[in-house]
Amino acid sequence: EPAILETQNLDRNGMLLGGGPDPDTISLASVTAVTTNVSNKSKPDIKMEPSSGRPVDYQVSVTVIEARQLVGLNMDPMVCVEIGDDKKYTSMKESTNCPYYNEYFVFDFHIPPDVMFDKILKVSVIHSKNLLRSGTLVGSFKMDVGTIYSQPHQFYHKWALLSDPEDITAGCKGYVKCDVAVVAKGDTIKTPHKANESDEDDIENLLLPDGVPSERQWARYYLKLYRAEGLPRMNTSLMANVKKAFIGENKDLVDPYVQVHFAGQKGKTSIQKSCYEPIWNEQIVFTEMFPPLCKRMKIQIRDSDKVNDVAIGTHFLDLKKLSNDGDKFLPTLGPAWVNMYGSTRTYTLMDEYQELNEGLGEGVSFRARLLISLGVEILDPSSPEITSSTEVQVEGVPNISESATGKVEEFFLFGSFLEATMIDRKIGDKPISFEVTIYYGNENDGVIQTKTKGKKGDGDEEETELIHNSSEEEMDDDGDLTSVATSPPMKPVITDRNYFHLPYFERKPCIYIKSWWQDQRRRLYNANIIDNVADKLEDGLNDVHEIIKTEKSYPERRLRGVLEELSQGCQFLSLANKDQNQSGRTKLDRERLKLCLSEEAIGQQAKAMRSQVKKSTVRDKLKLAQNFLSKLRFLADEPQHSVPDVFIWMISNGKRIAYARVPSKDILYSSIDEEKGKDCGKVKTIFLRIPGKKGFGPAGWTVQSKIEIYLWLGLNRQRKDYLSGLPNGFEENKLSKGPGLPCSPPISLTYMVKQIFQLRVHMYQARSLFAADSTGLSDPFARVFFSTQSQVTEETLCPTWDQLLVFENVELFGEASELRDDPPIIVIEIYDQDTGKADFMGRTFAKPIVKMADEHYGPPRFPPQLEYYQIYRGNCAAGEMLAAFELLQIGPNGKADLPPIDGPTDMDRGPILPVPLGIRPVLSKYRIEVLFWGLRDLKRVNLAQVDRPRVDIECAGKGVQSALIQNYKKNPNFSTLVKWFEVQDLPENELLHPPLNIRVVDCRAFGRYTLVGNNAVTSLRKFIYRGTDKEANNWSTTEIIVVSMEAEPAFKKMETVVKLDSGSEAVVKVEDDDKDEKGKKKKRKKGDEPEEEELDESMLDWWSKYFASIETLTEVYPKELESEFDGFEDWLHTFNLFRGKGGDDDDQNVTDEDRIVGKFKGSLCVYKVSDDMSRDTNFDSNMGMFQNIPSNDPINVIVRIYVIRATDLHPADINGKADPYIAIKLGKTEIKDKENYISKQLNPLFGSFDVEATFPMDSTLTVSIYDWDLVGTDDLIGETRLDLENRFYSKHRATCGIACNYAHGYNVWRDPMKPTHILAKLCKDGKLDGPHYGPGGRVKVENRVFMAPTEIEDENLKKQTDEHLALTVLRHWEDIPRIGCKLVPEHVETRPLLHPDKPGIEQGRIELWVDMFPKDMTAPGPALDISPRKPKFELRVIIWNTDEVVLEDDDIFTGEKSSDIFVRWLKGQQEDKQDTDVHYHSITGEGNFNWRFIYPFDYLMAEEKIVISKKESMFAWDETEYKIPPRLNLQVWDADHFSADDFLAIELDLNRFPRGAKTPKQCTIEMVTNEAEMPMVSIFKQKRIKGWWPFVARNEDDEFELTGKVEAELHLLTGEEAEKSPAGEGRNEPEPLEKP
Repeated sequence: EPAILETQNLDRNGMLLGGGPDPDTISLASVTAVTTNVSNKSKPDIKMEPSSGRPVDYQVSVTVIEARQLVGLNMDPMVCVEIGDDKKYTSMKESTNCPYYNEYFVFDFHIPPDVMFDKILKVSVIHSKNLLRSGTLVGSFKMDVGTIYSQPHQFYHKWALLSDPEDITAGCKGYVKCDVAVVAKGDTIKTPHKANESDEDDIENLLLPDGVPSERQWARYYLKLYRAEGLPRMNTSLMANVKKAFIGENKDLVDPYVQVHFAGQKGKTSIQKSCYEPIWNEQIVFTEMFPPLCKRMKIQIRDSDKVNDVAIGTHFLDLKKLSNDGDKFLPTLGPAWVNMYGSTRTYTLMDEYQELNEGLGEGVSFRARLLISLGVEILDPSSPEITSSTEVQVEGVPNISESATGKVEEFFLFGSFLEATMIDRKIGDKPISFEVTIYYGNENDGVIQTKTKGKKGDGDEEETELIHNSSEEEMDDDGDLTSVATSPPMKPVITDRNYFHLPYFERKPCIYIKSWWQDQRRRLYNANIIDNVADKLEDGLNDVHEIIKTEKSYPERRLRGVLEELSQGCQFLSLANKDQNQSGRTKLDRERLKLCLSEEAIGQQAKAMRSQVKKSTVRDKLKLAQNFLSKLRFLADEPQHSVPDVFIWMISNGKRIAYARVPSKDILYSSIDEEKGKDCGKVKTIFLRIPGKKGFGPAGWTVQSKIEIYLWLGLNRQRKDYLSGLPNGFEENKLSKGPGLPCSPPISLTYMVKQIFQLRVHMYQARSLFAADSTGLSDPFARVFFSTQSQVTEETLCPTWDQLLVFENVELFGEASELRDDPPIIVIEIYDQDTGKADFMGRTFAKPIVKMADEHYGPPRFPPQLEYYQIYRGNCAAGEMLAAFELLQIGPNGKADLPPIDGPTDMDRGPILPVPLGIRPVLSKYRIEVLFWGLRDLKRVNLAQVDRPRVDIECAGKGVQSALIQNYKKNPNFSTLVKWFEVQDLPENELLHPPLNIRVVDCRAFGRYTLVGNNAVTSLRKFIYRGTDKEANNWSTTEIIVVSMEAEPAFKKMETVVKLDSGSEAVVKVEDDDKDEKGKKKKRKKGDEPEEEELDESMLDWWSKYFASIETLTEVYPKELESEFDGFEDWLHTFNLFRGKGGDDDDQNVTDEDRIVGKFKGSLCVYKVSDDMSRDTNFDSNMGMFQNIPSNDPINVIVRIYVIRATDLHPADINGKADPYIAIKLGKTEIKDKENYISKQLNPLFGSFDVEATFPMDSTLTVSIYDWDLVGTDDLIGETRLDLENRFYSKHRATCGIACNYAHGYNVWRDPMKPTHILAKLCKDGKLDGPHYGPGGRVKVENRVFMAPTEIEDENLKKQTDEHLALTVLRHWEDIPRIGCKLVPEHVETRPLLHPDKPGIEQGRIELWVDMFPKDMTAPGPALDISPRKPKFELRVIIWNTDEVVLEDDDIFTGEKSSDIFVRWLKGQQEDKQDTDVHYHSITGEGNFNWRFIYPFDYLMAEEKIVISKKESMFAWDETEYKIPPRLNLQVWDADHFSADDFLAIELDLNRFPRGAKTPKQCTIEMVTNEAEMPMVSIFKQKRIKGWWPFVARNEDDEFELTGKVEAELHLLTGEEAEKSPAGEGRNEPEPLEKP
């Protein structure tokens, strides 16, 4: 029985807080905790295929928006973005410190994740670069791609802080504002919602990951490299043999050096010539910010060679694991050994696994170990002795003492192979042996000479001679034993047609190895303690997930139990505190110990959390518990290695075939259970796999071999009980020894005792399997392996096997109690039966529930429940299998004691046994109704077009066929809409329903049929019809519901529906008071009475509404409209039809999208057949459950597509831009708007298009964006597809969005039907009573009453209208009982653009909306004009005076400070600069100018951007539009004839800048530094402003100081006003200014 813990504390806090007692807190339920697994989770999670080294598609996109506060004088900055070796540059902006770019760059990669995430993204600002000179670096910023990816894939509008790598004392060199995003195939990125602008402009908003302080300091990273050991032999070069022949010397042929990469820099040590045990004693010093934005340091031992410089091994240091922000210790490590793994140690000239040595993929063999230590110190930039550059330095360090890394101990590894099965048949004909190595024991390294004991040698190498497969043991002078590392070769025997096994039977071969390592077991013990807690937690959490997934009851009780166990487990963490005085302990060990002890707090938190788990909070608490898990796992990973991992190789005929890697900590022995490795002294199932790249794809799907192996690793002196975990009943066979010698371990075991079992496998069904035939169907059968037996189910099409397989006389060797708790693994492989060869479709693993002979067969464990097991093929989920497994021990009385098998009596399937009662699900009779609507987008079959298709539906062996479509081209809809069939035996539990297959066949001449495509509906759940409750229809209340219609933020919309109870009529009152304070927002909506700010009507257009609506008005959906409304599948569903094989990993290109050959539109309805099926009076029996469905006759429609704009298009041209234009395709109509392409824009604006269409023939609309090219063909940038038919017929009424109000002007009502007509039609179709319009603005529908103010339709006639009333009801249609649903509002949807060659990676986004008007209704009005208006403006700036300008020049004759001043202004681009005349020799810094600048510009009111069109270069074909923010940049210059002019500057944003001061005295630096407090004005509202503004510059300490003041007058006129009253530039006519 599950343990039920009762506790005293009945959640007192709950009672205190909750006023009244909450029912869950008092009942016992709240404290019931279940600590045993509820779901029979005997599903071992074994990943077969290596996932790390496979290349993936990545796209990195960077938008450089602008730069600020760049340090330097008179600079022409440009920004360079580089990733790895790819560099891209922005354009250059002339003489400005705050350039605005807004340029977008994309980098595409196809590389393994590890390589991608180690790449460095570097953003640097360079100035005055041109064709001849490379420019000077102002500053740069770098971060690795992995850091960006581990944020939610992106940073949006953040400021990167630039620093100068040459001079680390200099501080900040400026800021670059950018967006960075990294996506892999299939990732989606949330578009961040537009924050208020001021927030983004805040330079505090730095480009840093969460938790990194904004002030980062410089630090030195010291990596000391002492020495290396165990390098593999590299002696194959031909030269060596030649040399040997001539000179007769044979030196070590490896010249190792170490190379370290960190943060984009690399350093290397000296090269130690010809040496297998190089000693460097050097340190490499990196200077980099702390905390670094690069996660890993890559350390490689390389072999220096002029021809072929290769890596010997690679190790990564993850800095996060070596430091901690909480307890504030800087990264530290060692001195400690780190182990490197890579390719096999046999050296061949062309190493096929070379990339394993580069650190890609899991290493398959030990390569070397390296003694290193790492330290970090934070620099104090003010101290004088610091070199200011960040060059990597290499310096020597003193030698390190022998004992620094711990005392060398002798370790002993023992292993015994109990069983080797599932050996791949390709190697089944050769003898096979297994080799186990722990670096020692590798025969290829030949004979390692023993060092004499007299010398206090590097104890590591006290190796005895190792003879190849030595059978007669060699005696050492010590009487010591040698190692036996390989099992004797043996020929496999056949299990079945795919696999072989080794006939070990009673005699089990053993291996044993002695090795010498520094004794750092403590580290492994600590990892084991934490892992034990974490494993238990993970197991429990998986159980809770499973309970939730299979909808069993009380997941909260199980979660409480999990937390209970966690809080108890955390007490053992204090064990980590032992053995403190051991030699070789490092600072990192001490810090990790502190962390470990502090993690006991997790136990406390778990305990606290346990009492808060309620039914309602299970999911949230589950997430928190997952955090605990990742914290524990993070802690358990030990960065300082000690004993290397153990490798098991299967060798066939001298060739290495497959391997497994066992972490040494898992098999390490300790006398304390919590510290012991989880597999130490236990029999463990291990699957061997192919090494390296060869294991990708189908090769990696097959099991190479499955072995049951017993392993034990410990100190030689703890050896006494190394056999104790083996199953009892064996005799040891030792090598014969002379008398009086110490006993050696056995080389094999002979078993006398074995247990006999019967295994029952109940295979019920499978679902969601891959399609394995070229037809797209599969006839799967399952093959079950257990021990050395295998059996097969029959193959069926709809995979419901319903079959019991009985394995008789299974011999298992093992301790009875252990077999019960941890039985061997059952492997189930699913194949597709094809003529000739069976195709592999996936594999899953299971453990049976075991019943020993003396146990009772009954609840809670028996009979076992059917459960779903996840099937994998490679790393892809490939479906699920419903099955149960039981293993029954056969006792002394033989099979008589076993429980009988009672199958259902009614079916006779010959020798095949069905799943017995008690395990098989409860079945009932169901009726399935099918709505056949039509077929769409069918592709050709065998080059012939589909002409007369038909649909067959099949479920659980029964089925129905649709009517035949006579001519698919003319009308692809079905003539008969609804048909039904009955299924006798469907399980009542919906989770167990078999899949329903939809097949489309084409009827060809002479009665032949061709399969077009098919679809398996795996879950019928959403099609199950549940009768409506009688009570549900008349719930209502007298409460007045006030639904405020003010324009409030979009996310609050419609939260105000009140729960209604039954009774009388409900009144819904909707207030819409017009005279509210929000005049401004209202203004944007209507456009009637003017308001205080005189926003002139001519400046308002659709765009002002669009930009306002991003806040309030129209819904702007950040994704496709379908995803808001469940794909518009409210009654019409779309089923994709597939053909061809599914999901091959090797050719990644055959994605599911490519297998789609068309769509079936229709629906299903499943219900249990019972007698009391009530029918409505007006029930149409032909339509079954599908009442009120429109007819599917062809219908003509006008489709009007408004394409607003595209954003972040993937650049198509070399210059990093594109020239996009729109192409629209619907049915046979194709519009290519090629003439109106938009030059060099990645964010183009488009317009509206009208297309005529006939449903059902033309139902898919494709909107594509092409890149216009002067020569050659235009390239597709990306496209998006909309299914218009589902929208047209949907109840959500997606034909034309319902606006917020009924108005004219740019906000006109677009639908040809007025709101009253729409409402009347909806009521009629839904058989509702109404609408009844009452006096005083009331309208009644069914039993709901809505109230709204009436409005006057026409100013002259003063005629009252009900349109607003009707509109109010429509906008609240979801409140209507029975048939209400949300109607699509006026909206803009954002759709991702995809490119067929780059599946799953967005190529940009497009914003659009679609209106559809049936031809048989009144014609719609003209299309809205959505082109943005650009009102012309003229800005006149008069510079009157300057004052207190800082003086630079000394007068040569008088020595007085004086300065020649002139004022220049820059607006956006360099070409627009205008200068005043010069005021010579100003001694006080005062200058008088009276000078007027004039600047005409086009302005986008809605976006607040100025539009400039200009040619990019002399050779440009056409002008390019730029949008820049309206900023006025005034600069005071010193007209110096010798050097580049020095300048001081101020920049005013015309939309919000501080109001000028009245007098120079009041003009202070505060106006710039303290903007928040200053009164802000906008020139677009004020029109005319005069005042004094300050100039500021940064001094040496990086603080602002006041450097001058200017008196200016700004005057803004519209284009018309400027024509009426012209003014001259400078002091010219008209309206001249007098000379100062």
